[in-house]
Amino acid sequence: MLSSVRVLDLTNVLAGPFCCHQLAHMGAEIIKVETVGRGDLARHLGADKQLSDAQMGISFLAQNAGKKSLTLDLKSDKGKEIFFELVRTADVVVENFRPGVMTRLGLDYDELKQLRPELIYCAISGFGQTGPLSPRPAYDQIIQGLSGVMSITGKPEDDPLRVGFPLADTIGGLTAAMAISAALNKRPRGQMVDVSMLDSVLTTMGWVVSNYLIGGVIPAQQGNENITSAPSGTFQTSYGLINIAANEERQWLALVAHLNCPHLAKDSRFVTRDNRKIHRYELIAELEPYLKNKSALEWEVELTAIGVPAGVVMTVPEILAHPHIAHRGLLAEFENVQGLEQSISVMRTGFQSDGQPASVDTPPPVIGEHNNEILRELGYDGETIEQLRQKGII
Repeated sequence: MLSSVRVLDLTNVLAGPFCCHQLAHMGAEIIKVETVGRGDLARHLGADKQLSDAQMGISFLAQNAGKKSLTLDLKSDKGKEIFFELVRTADVVVENFRPGVMTRLGLDYDELKQLRPELIYCAISGFGQTGPLSPRPAYDQIIQGLSGVMSITGKPEDDPLRVGFPLADTIGGLTAAMAISAALNKRPRGQMVDVSMLDSVLTTMGWVVSNYLIGGVIPAQQGNENITSAPSGTFQTSYGLINIAANEERQWLALVAHLNCPHLAKDSRFVTRDNRKIHRYELIAELEPYLKNKSALEWEVELTAIGVPAGVVMTVPEILAHPHIAHRGLLAEFENVQGLEQSISVMRTGFQSDGQPASVDTPPPVIGEHNNEILRELGYDGETIEQLRQKGII
């Protein structure tokens, strides 16, 4: 898909690296330009301290397979010179610094497009390159709070809750990858792509936001309930929790018939979808005694068979061990990874191409692993490369 595309990845931590993770799995060559000595901050983050101390933290391993690593001092004149040489060979530059940082370094889009008019320059930031909030630093939780995500997460009696993974970073990265992919198809090429994590998250909240903008309904916490329908949420069984989404009338009728409580379909509280929404908690109280006759897994099998969408609430280890994940090839295995001396499993991406999972051939790189390869391609000999290393340029 993108096999002839070269991307210079100047990003750190998650949003930018996750963007380039997608591009790598589409076939692009990703050169990760890292700070000399320290590298991507994510190299020092994750649940395994030993790996973090080795600059191969789990947070880094998660979304950097298939990339090359070049260390470069972009504050030095020689480092900038090398970077400019690379830009002349590149199709895309991605960065996620705070707005203004690349301008101060003399490496912003206006500067780089003079070297490479066809360049696609993608800047990912918390709030975008313009607007009153643009100068502010931002991490995922800041965006979750400001976007309203936390205000609609959790039960009505709870304080606002953060979603349990870096939602804003992830959506920001996906938005950037989508925008870059579109920009690569433009002719002639060459443009600035400005990705705001705040904008990206808000646009994924379409139904919630539109209920307010158009319907005047202030979004609120709903717990595990689907605001658009009932019964549509999480239920207790004899063993485990199950999600049931009987959103259509036929599904509702099939559900109560199968649970042997068809009288509920004639109960005035539950006769129509709107009535069921108004009395949703009473409906839960009516249904759960029947659901407690069997386990969540048993109900999942039975309800799915009669056309009622249902699924067990799983843990992360449980879903990763599910045969469906193996069948889809979602996990990539790398053996004896350099810098780790162990094998690792990491996730690929959420799509397949021609029936095959998108994949990369190489594990996450050791910091500066490809310095020699990339510099030799630019015409530097071994002696010069060693001098650059001794001077701290690479």
